[in-house]
Amino acid sequence: MLNEIARARQFDLIAFDWDGTLFDSTAIITHCIQLAVRDVGGIVPSDERAAYVIGMGLVDALAHAAPDVPAARYPELAARYRHHYLARQHDIVLFEGVQPLLEQLRSRHHLLAVATGKSRRGLNDALRIARLETLFDGSRTADETAGKPDPLMLRELMAEFDVPPERTLMIGDTTHDLLMAKNAGCASLGVSYGAHDSGDFAELAPRHVAHTVADLRDWLLCNG
Repeated sequence: MLNEIARARQFDLIAFDWDGTLFDSTAIITHCIQLAVRDVGGIVPSDERAAYVIGMGLVDALAHAAPDVPAARYPELAARYRHHYLARQHDIVLFEGVQPLLEQLRSRHHLLAVATGKSRRGLNDALRIARLETLFDGSRTADETAGKPDPLMLRELMAEFDVPPERTLMIGDTTHDLLMAKNAGCASLGVSYGAHDSGDFAELAPRHVAHTVADLRDWLLCNG
């Protein structure tokens, strides 16, 4: 029976971005970035500019969101961001339908992973808050590999589970996620309800753009 399921699968390994894909955190992260830049005296970025950096590694994100802030002040800026985020992280919840979707994918014997721009500490805290620690087989964070769109975290996950690129799917809400998948030679799937305008996804050729978690579930159960 297991072999029949494996033959029916198109993808053995499914890697998810975290913020804006599984976790409804885009608005809070955007606001925390803006507050942190304000705290260090920088020009407060627009919602669009602040949201664009979600999913990137911290240094790259800060450089883009606050180009007028000297690099020497990045540690202070990062500390202020963490201060504001930690004060609000318990207000963030999973998108409705995410946990049942993950459980369905596990029942089909997909390997599930997280590939995120968060730090390891940040991801561990988020998994604990969401009570999802047992649903993922592996994870990589930007501070222990490389930030998106560098493909290192995906390549490490594929090597860990001995899954080739053609059997790996990356799912995310930003162009950083989809470009990382392209750089790793993997297929991608975009979601339109997160940080980036899904109109920018076309040139990166995702297999599908899901507009709701229900849409994502339906596509994965039929095509994953």
